[in-house]
Amino acid sequence: MSTHRIPKTLLGLVGALFAGLVLIGGPPVLARQAPAAPVVWPQSASDVAADPTFRFGVLPNGMRYAIRRQATPPGQAALRLHISAGSLNEAEGQQGLAHFVEHMAFNGSTRVPEGEMVRILERLGLAFGADTNASTSFDETIYRLDLPRTDRETLEASLMLLREVAGELTFSPSAVDRERGVILSEERTRDGPAMLAARAASALQFKGQLPPERFPIGETSVLKSVDAAGLRAFYQAWYRPERTVLVAVGDFDPEAMEAQVRKSFSDWTATGPAGVKPDVGKVARRGAEAKVVVDPGLPSAVSASWVAPPDLAADSEGRRRASLQREILFAVLNQRLSDLARGPNPPFIGAAASFSQPFQAQKSAGVYGLARAGQWRPALEAILTETRRIEAFGVRPDEVDRVISDWRAGLTAARTGSGTRTPSALAATVTGLILDGTVVTSPEQDLERFEREVKALDRAALNRLAAEVFKGSGPLVLLTSPTPVEGGESALLEVTRSTLKARVSAGTSAAASAWPYTSFGTPSEVVERRDVVDLDTTLVRFANGVRLTVKPTKFKADQILVQVNVGAGRLGLAPDRPSPEWSGGALVEGGPARISAKDMERALTGKVYSASFGMSDEALVLSGATRAEDLDTQMQVLAAYVSDPGWRPEAFDRYAAVAASIHDQLASTASGVISRDLPSLIRGGDARWAFPSREELAAARLDDLKAAVTPALASGPLEIVIVGDITVDKAIDAAGRTFGGLPQRADPAPLPPGALKVRTPSGGGEAVVRTHKGRADQAVLFTAWPTTGFLEDPRGARANRLLAAVLGLRLTEELREKQGATYSPSADSTQSLEIPGWGYISTVTEIPPDRIAAVTQDIRRIAKDLAGRAPTDDEMARARKPMLESVLQGRETNGYWISILSGVQADPRGLDAVRSLIPTLEGLTAADVQAAARKWLSDDRLWRLEVIPEAGRTRTAP
Repeated sequence: MSTHRIPKTLLGLVGALFAGLVLIGGPPVLARQAPAAPVVWPQSASDVAADPTFRFGVLPNGMRYAIRRQATPPGQAALRLHISAGSLNEAEGQQGLAHFVEHMAFNGSTRVPEGEMVRILERLGLAFGADTNASTSFDETIYRLDLPRTDRETLEASLMLLREVAGELTFSPSAVDRERGVILSEERTRDGPAMLAARAASALQFKGQLPPERFPIGETSVLKSVDAAGLRAFYQAWYRPERTVLVAVGDFDPEAMEAQVRKSFSDWTATGPAGVKPDVGKVARRGAEAKVVVDPGLPSAVSASWVAPPDLAADSEGRRRASLQREILFAVLNQRLSDLARGPNPPFIGAAASFSQPFQAQKSAGVYGLARAGQWRPALEAILTETRRIEAFGVRPDEVDRVISDWRAGLTAARTGSGTRTPSALAATVTGLILDGTVVTSPEQDLERFEREVKALDRAALNRLAAEVFKGSGPLVLLTSPTPVEGGESALLEVTRSTLKARVSAGTSAAASAWPYTSFGTPSEVVERRDVVDLDTTLVRFANGVRLTVKPTKFKADQILVQVNVGAGRLGLAPDRPSPEWSGGALVEGGPARISAKDMERALTGKVYSASFGMSDEALVLSGATRAEDLDTQMQVLAAYVSDPGWRPEAFDRYAAVAASIHDQLASTASGVISRDLPSLIRGGDARWAFPSREELAAARLDDLKAAVTPALASGPLEIVIVGDITVDKAIDAAGRTFGGLPQRADPAPLPPGALKVRTPSGGGEAVVRTHKGRADQAVLFTAWPTTGFLEDPRGARANRLLAAVLGLRLTEELREKQGATYSPSADSTQSLEIPGWGYISTVTEIPPDRIAAVTQDIRRIAKDLAGRAPTDDEMARARKPMLESVLQGRETNGYWISILSGVQADPRGLDAVRSLIPTLEGLTAADVQAAARKWLSDDRLWRLEVIPEAGRTRTAP
C-alpha cells in the first residue's frame, strides 16, 4: 500500500543479515489467524466480499480451490498447491520432517518414478528452480509450477503431478537416504550469521513458545536419523484434503479447469488419523529483557519489540478498518525514522518499524535500527524515543495526509494495472492469505474501501491507537554486534530503562518544499527517427546528442520503465584501482543539488516514481519505474540526478558506515567470499571489478565517487530507454523536455587504451584458494573453462548456453540425485557483449571441504563425457525447452525489453542478437553441443576457485 519511492538501499547492503534479526519484520500485515472453518472460504462468514474474478470452491473431500482466468500474458499459467502444515506441526523428535517431506515430493510417487517428476516438467519447458519449486516455512508448504503454455498436455500433466504430491508419495528408503545428503547440504548453506541472529531473535521474542524450537531447516540429528516410515507418518498426518488449497490462474477456460481439478483431486482421501497440531504456547507476561549476539559476520543492529496475545478475530470490514489505521500509524513512524537517518548527525544508518502477528502465536510491534560500528547506544535511544514520541503525542495531520496521498497513488496504479497482473502474482496473492483466513479482494475493491475509510478517518482514534500499540510484554531488546559489547545485556537494559524514563518532546512539522526541477532549458530538435518495425521499437536522436529508444507495450497496464545510460561504465574506469560502485547509491540518497532526498519525497508526495543508480560494464545506469500520469516527474527526477547531483556528504557517510563492517560479513560465509572475490578473479584480477580492501574502504571519500562519475554525468554519451504503456510521441515529448534541454552530449568515444584487455584466467594449474570464517563443514567449488566474447561467434555462444544447460542436468543427476552430495549444483555460460574474447562456462557446487577433490573429478569426468558423447535427444529437449520458454515468457515483460534494448543505438548488432536468439536456439543440434564441449571443456583449460574454512575454525553444525 505504498507508491514507488526512492529506495532505501542502505539496508539492502546487509539485507540478508539484517533480515535475520527481524524474524517477524517487514511491512504491517493483517493478523494471521486460523480460518473460521477448515473447509470453507472465509468470505462465507464475513461481510467482506471476495474478488468476483475468482472462482472459489470446495471438493467433497474438503480440499479447496481458487481458479481465475488471466489471459495476460497469453498462454501462461501458475499452479500452486498449498498445504497448511509446516515445521510448527512437527512433534518433538520430528524437527525438519516437514521440509524433508517437501524434498521427497520430487523423489517418487505412485505414478511417477524417482527422479522423473523434474524431467517431465523440463520436457514441458519448466526450468527446475525458476518455474518448478517448493518451500516450507513454519506453518505452510507450497508447491509452485509456472507453466509456459496452457495446452491440454501441459495442464493435465501438471495437475497430475500435483495430485501425486498431495497423496501419492512413496518414500523409497534408498531415495530418502540420497535426499538426506541434499538436505544436509542445504542446512550447511543456510547456517551463518543471519541464521544465528534469527534464532536468537526467535528465542527472545517467543520465549516459552514453540517457534524457536521448530525452525523449518530442522535439527541435524533428526535429519541424519529419520527413516522412510517416519516421513510417511508425518506426510499422512498432515497432507490431507481439508488442509489443502489448489490455486490455478492463467490463460485457460475456468469452467474446464474446475472440471479437471474435480476430476484429478476428488478421489483423494486421507490415510490414517489427522495430525494434532502442537500448542504454540501462551505469550508470557514479561518486562524489559535483552539479548546480545556477537559474531564477526553480523552488523551492529538493535531491535525492540513488544508482544501480546494474538487477535484471532475473523476477517471483517471492521477489522480491516482497524488494520488500515494501524498501517497509517506505522507509515508515519517510518517516515520519521527515515527523516532521522537523513538528518544531521543521524543516530543510526537506517531504521524501520513494523507490526505483525506471526504463526497465530502473538502480536508484536517492533522497531529496528542499523547502527554505525560501536554506536548501538544512540541507535537504541533513538528508536525507543520515537516509539515514545508517537505514543505521547500521536500523529500530525500533515503526516497522515502524506501517507494517504502516497497510498492513494499506489492503490490507483494497482487498480489500473489489475488486468495485467501476472498469473504468478495473482496466485501468490491467494496463497499469501490462506493462513490469515483473509478474504481475497481485488485492487478495485481495495481502492474503493480505502477511499471510504479515509473519508471517515478519525485522527483521535489514530492517536488512541498510538498510545496502545507499543504495550505488552517488553520491550524485548536484541543487539547484534561484530565485536564483544562492554557490559553485555546489563548495559543494554540500562540504556533501555533510562531511555524509557527520559522526557520526550513533541516533534515539529517540516514545511513542504517545492519541486525545483521542472525546466531543463529549451528542448533540442529531433534530428533522426528510425522505426525498427519487426521489434516495434523506435530509435530517436536529439540535436544535443541525447539518444532515445522507445518500445510501447501492453504487457502491464500503466507501467513504464525508464533507464538512462551515461558514459562508459566500469570499462571507462582507471584499471589500477577498485571501482567506487559500492558507494554509488549515495548519488541518489544525496538528492539533487537544489533539494534533499528527504524534502524531495515531501515535494513529490502522491507521485509514482523511483530512482536507483548502478554501474554496468558499458555505462553508468540510472533507472526508475512510473505510470503515464507521472512520466514527466520520473524524467525530471532522473534528469536532475544527471545534470545537478547534490553530492551531500551525509549520504556518502551512511554508505561508508555500512561498508566499515562489510568485509567481516562477507568473510563469514563461503558464498560471501565468492561474491566478494570472484568478479575480479574471473577477469584475471582486473581491479575495476575488485571489491575494495578494508584499507581502501576506510580511506574512501565522496570525492572519489564524484571524480569517477562526474565527467560522464556532465557530458558523456547519454542514452534513454523507455519501455511500457506509452506512445512513442509522448515518450519523445517527455525526454525532449528534460534530457533534450541539457547541454550537448558527446558521441560514444573509443575506450581508453587497454580498457578491453580483460581475460578469463587460463586453467590447468593449481586451484585458487580463498578462506571463509564460517562452519568447518562449508565449502564452495567454482570451476570455469575460458571461452570467448559473444559477438565473435553469436551462434557458438548460444551453443555454449545449451552446453551449460546439459552440463547442469548431468551435474544435478550425478551430484544431487545419485550421490546426494549437494543441495543445488549449477552450470552457466557467460560471454560478454562488450569485451572481445571474454567469456567462460562455469559450475558452482556447495560441498563439505573433504569432498572437493572427488567432486572436481566428477566434474572433469562429466565434461570429458560430453566431449566424447553427444547429449541424448531427451537431454537436448530438457535443456532447450526451458531456455526457449524463458525467452518467450521474458518477451512478454517490460523488464526483458529494457535490458535487451539498452545500448542498441551505440552497437546495432544487439538488434541482430535479439532477432536471432530463438531461431538459433531452435536450430542447434546435439552435434553442435558436443562440438562446443570438445572445443572448450578440456582438462588443461579448467580453472578452479575453492572457498574453504579457515584452518582451526571449530564452529560446526548444531
